Amino acid sequence: MKYFVYTYLLCLLASGGQAQVKKSSGKKITDKSLQIQPNLSDSQLLDLVQQQTFRYFWDFAHPVSGMARERSNKSPDYGDEVVTTGGTGFGVMAIIVATERKWITREQAVARLLKIISFLRKADHYHGIFPHWMNGETGKTIPFGRKDDGGDLVESAFLFQGLLAARQYFQQGVPAERELRDNINWTWKEAEWDWYTRDGRDVLYWHWSPNNGWAMNHRILGWNECLITYVLAASSPSYPVKAEVYHKGWAASNYFRNDRDFYGIRLPLGFDYGGPLFFTHYSFLGLDPHGLKDRYADYWTQNKNHTLINREYCIRNPKGFKGYSADCWGLTACDTYDGYDAHSPTNDFGTIAPTAALSSFPYTPEYSMQALKHFYFKLGGNIWSQYGFTDAFNETKQWYATSHIAIDQGPIIVMIENYRSGLLWKLFMSCPEIKTGLKKLDFSSPHLN
Repeated sequence: MKYFVYTYLLCLLASGGQAQVKKSSGKKITDKSLQIQPNLSDSQLLDLVQQQTFRYFWDFAHPVSGMARERSNKSPDYGDEVVTTGGTGFGVMAIIVATERKWITREQAVARLLKIISFLRKADHYHGIFPHWMNGETGKTIPFGRKDDGGDLVESAFLFQGLLAARQYFQQGVPAERELRDNINWTWKEAEWDWYTRDGRDVLYWHWSPNNGWAMNHRILGWNECLITYVLAASSPSYPVKAEVYHKGWAASNYFRNDRDFYGIRLPLGFDYGGPLFFTHYSFLGLDPHGLKDRYADYWTQNKNHTLINREYCIRNPKGFKGYSADCWGLTACDTYDGYDAHSPTNDFGTIAPTAALSSFPYTPEYSMQALKHFYFKLGGNIWSQYGFTDAFNETKQWYATSHIAIDQGPIIVMIENYRSGLLWKLFMSCPEIKTGLKKLDFSSPHLN
């Protein structure tokens, strides 16, 4: 059974994405960074990829809101003004990385983050939860689907993951940083996570709309990318959910446990062969999987083994697609030659996304570096751009995307940084509320000691 049952977000993108792979609408730039540089050390290559990818969230951010645009190429479905809630959360974390690595000044970072949070304070929200898409100029909801025109709990969780990390990083006593922290705290405390239990049921619901109520009727069940949603809901200082919501909702799915071997690698949770690799990325931009355990799994083992299974499938390449190898692997949700799809070993049509292997650096550093060198030195002429690697490619179809998508670009920067320094993990796991929420859900972690 396809994982689309649980990732409705991807269903809608897949059904509406046929015209999305087009020439980038971002301004072309000509500089040395666009030339493939043949003699880079591993560290220099990581620096280059992180910094170049950061341009998506800095140079290409919406000029009014500062939020991340959904994608770099124009879509006839929603035009130029759409910004993305979850992708902005990833972008906030990228801004932290850029500040730490001194690509931008601390003052520039705070000014941009104040622009974002000030915009969010006035934007449409639904019991404190933001929609998936907004108009970046007005803050008005742009429907993600016919009935999906209200709060999106999962996208908002990705946003709050980034905002809380920013709150922890910008701790200086200067007025601008105090203002930033205050605005983040107000927004965080106003989010009514318990509302999304639909009158107190033991599960979280993905969507609620004032126009359509609970018509989407989409329970958030595991295993997929949504663990962070339950952690934040349990951690809320104002509107928390009970631990039973996690154990009886998220963990009660028929597709939660796996405990089978694939290529001799044990997979504790989720769909056979693991599903798309973004399951190992989105929740773990802030949640540190090292030593993170509950009664269901060791999440470092879960994520590492999922990544190894995905790579091994690409090496064995049972469908014979061109280009798949130990150097060229990684199946996840991305653009493809006929639209958008969530690729995995059970849903494979020959499309590789650089974000899959590169965002897996913490789990498979040697193998991810192999992939990075292949993408840059061998394929860079086709996929290297002003915003880092383009979204995906399919060598069997001789197709190379010119597009970039916020939720694919962000994890590249953040997870490479977590591999290099653990920066975002340290920040997010230092939040007192997160420590409380994880303990409530019966997690253990070195950060809780």
